[in-house]
Amino acid sequence: MALMERVGTLLRANLNDLIDRAEDPSKMIKQVILDMENQLMQVKTQVAIAVADLHVLERKRAEDVDKEAAWMRKADLAVVRKDDALARAAIERALSSRKMMTAFDEQIADQKVQVENLKAAFLKLEMKLAEARSKADVLAARHRRSRVMHTAADAQLNAGASANSNTFDRMEDKVLRTEAYGQALRGLVDDDLENRLASLEKEEEVEKLLAELKARKGAA
Repeated sequence: MALMERVGTLLRANLNDLIDRAEDPSKMIKQVILDMENQLMQVKTQVAIAVADLHVLERKRAEDVDKEAAWMRKADLAVVRKDDALARAAIERALSSRKMMTAFDEQIADQKVQVENLKAAFLKLEMKLAEARSKADVLAARHRRSRVMHTAADAQLNAGASANSNTFDRMEDKVLRTEAYGQALRGLVDDDLENRLASLEKEEEVEKLLAELKARKGAA
């Protein structure tokens, strides 16, 4: 049965291996779940059909049981009436019904096996589907974490490569220029102050010498 072969393939599939080998694990497991859901519905339909067929076979066998009993009653009545020919004909019909009962017994036995196999496949596939759905939830959480980690890593790399090498360098250059400008201003201020002090000292010395000259002139 092609359906059971497809179901067997899904049941034998190792979800962990499929996930590891898949380029897009999320998409792959969604497809697996979809396939399982479709196969599960088909198996469920086949189980219902197989059970219905079993009931039909059992009903037909029951009808042959009734037919056999009815023909044997007619044969018994024919014997009472001492009609052996009619009794033989009734017995032949009863034997025919009994033969049909035997054939139905074989069909019913085979049908029960098929029903059980389909039910077992349905339950196993249902469990496999539940497992796949659980893995899908876990996988979705893993993907969310990986995206967050990837985004964080990108941000760190960008900050390290771009901000550190460009922005920080520009900031450092600006600070260095500011410091150099400040130092230059301080140098200019210091130079001016020294000049003014030197000028004052010079004026003081001039005045001192002038006073000494005047003093000597007065004394003369």
